[in-house]
Amino acid sequence: MLSHTVLHGPRILSPAAASALKARRTQTFRAFYATIRSLRQPPPTVEVDDLDSPDNDFILSLLKANPSLRDTKSYLANFGVRPQTPEPADSIFPSTRPSTSSVPKEAPNISVNKQPEQLKPTPGPIVSSILDPVYRRTALVKLQGPFTNKQLDSIARGMVYLEKLGLVSVIVVENDNLVRGDDGERSAIIEEIMRVARPVLGTVVRLGPKPDDELPEPHDFVPPEAHVFPSDLVAIRSALRAGEIPVLPPFALDSFCRSVRIDANDVLGALARGMAEAAALDDNGMKSGSCDTHEDYSQDINLVPMRLMIISREGGVPSYAREGFPHLLINVNSEYDYIRDTYDPSWYKGKPSSLSNLSLARTCLAYMPPTSSAIMVSHRSPSSLIANLITNKPAVSSSLPHALLQGNRKLTRDTPTLLRRGLPIQVIRSLADVDKTKMNNLLEKSFKRTLGADAFYRRLEQTLDFVVVAGDYVGAAIVTNETSPDSSEPISYLDKFAVLPSHQGDGTVDFLWVALHDESYGLGHPFSINPNGGKEGKGEGRDLVWRSRDDNPVNKWYFERSTGHMRMGSWVLFWCDAEKRLKVEEGRRANAGLSYIEDWEEGRLSRWADVVTKIPSAWK
Repeated sequence: MLSHTVLHGPRILSPAAASALKARRTQTFRAFYATIRSLRQPPPTVEVDDLDSPDNDFILSLLKANPSLRDTKSYLANFGVRPQTPEPADSIFPSTRPSTSSVPKEAPNISVNKQPEQLKPTPGPIVSSILDPVYRRTALVKLQGPFTNKQLDSIARGMVYLEKLGLVSVIVVENDNLVRGDDGERSAIIEEIMRVARPVLGTVVRLGPKPDDELPEPHDFVPPEAHVFPSDLVAIRSALRAGEIPVLPPFALDSFCRSVRIDANDVLGALARGMAEAAALDDNGMKSGSCDTHEDYSQDINLVPMRLMIISREGGVPSYAREGFPHLLINVNSEYDYIRDTYDPSWYKGKPSSLSNLSLARTCLAYMPPTSSAIMVSHRSPSSLIANLITNKPAVSSSLPHALLQGNRKLTRDTPTLLRRGLPIQVIRSLADVDKTKMNNLLEKSFKRTLGADAFYRRLEQTLDFVVVAGDYVGAAIVTNETSPDSSEPISYLDKFAVLPSHQGDGTVDFLWVALHDESYGLGHPFSINPNGGKEGKGEGRDLVWRSRDDNPVNKWYFERSTGHMRMGSWVLFWCDAEKRLKVEEGRRANAGLSYIEDWEEGRLSRWADVVTKIPSAWK
């Protein structure tokens, strides 16, 4: 148990202790300037053998992220150039650049005889950076040590690289080795934060609930036991405006205005709420024109936290599905209780703070925008932070087949865990419980076609097996039982898989597919026991079959998640084998392995194709 002794201020040190502390602080400042300030300057010429590992190289980190076109568009939407306000016609310095909207789609031909003096000079990089500023966003970072100087240097590089990409970090430092109430605790914590970046030694957070809060209401998260007023953020705003990375100790002011050490998670939770509220006040003031022109805030930095980063020696949250390796993606809304209730006691030895950090993520994400995410990452993989910033996705998709995930070299004990606020997931077994109006809206917006609702639901009344619904019908998977004349066992058919366009790319697709897996071909596995109203892993898995037009752009995603596929004219037939049955067959064969086609697979493709091709279209 940690001691809960409250510190009432700095302790008086002996001359010898003060001298030792001064020496350590001198070394600390050297480390500080070496890790942050020097990274902003051009690197000196070094021998090849003296170079850091490629993991810390900024360009290689960007290339390793391998963002898709959608990822790139999403990044530019958050960090790209903001629309420029049109200048008045009588401006003294008219803009020399046409707006994006005024550029023709096809540029006119330029005559090769044009004189050089008629060509406008290309602005230099400094001018371009001023004309096209990167829109800077903020991230909250929990730095949970202790770390060595080399480890801190690696982490600091990651923070600076993120700043180059537009994400400015606000760091709260915690040291698990410093027990509350020990002598010299306060000095040790201050020394620790001065090893990282610009220290903000003034206490920002206040202990206790916010005074103007009404009676506490029940939350689905743990509210922080601290709060922040907008005026308390002056030091942080000043650091961000100066291009510095502010670092805070886990201190708070109590009711007697004493600076006391509190849980770093409460500091981060209070900052998440306070920064979001301060940004809302800034926006309202700017819209109404009533903001104080002398107030210390910067308009070019959005204070609303966009990311929460928990950097520790432990990394992500361990998972049964990964045999103790970290979860890849967590839907906090629907998986939080399940993960806490089923946490293996043996994991506490190596990862004692996983559940408290999971709780921190749920608290902060509740105050952050729905598109925000949290990442729990080991200090050994700082380059993962860049990949997360650009793609906002886990290192490997959690909806891939488990056979591929278990053999994937990218998955190690240091693989980060990505967390999203997510959506509740429910499994519906009766068509009467389906909200048809919302389902119609989802299907038509997702497929961009008009649904023949009457015929579609008449068919579902006879064939429906279950429906997986994400959130308030922002996504759904409809599975039916299709009778086969050649078999007494019906075919499990994925009739519709749809996600609203506004939720494509925010993790909903993966959340939905994982739930579909747990209710169909993944049944029988211990990691399919998710409390979403379904079978909770009990039962025998069944082969899942579906079809898609051969020109469907989603087919690449289907190819990666299916066991196999077969082309049928203008259609492609996909299927996923029941995982438990494959595991049993592999166990029977031992080292011999499975043959190309097993006896139980004979004729099933032709049977599936015969049944699937006769299913009528649901569209008008």
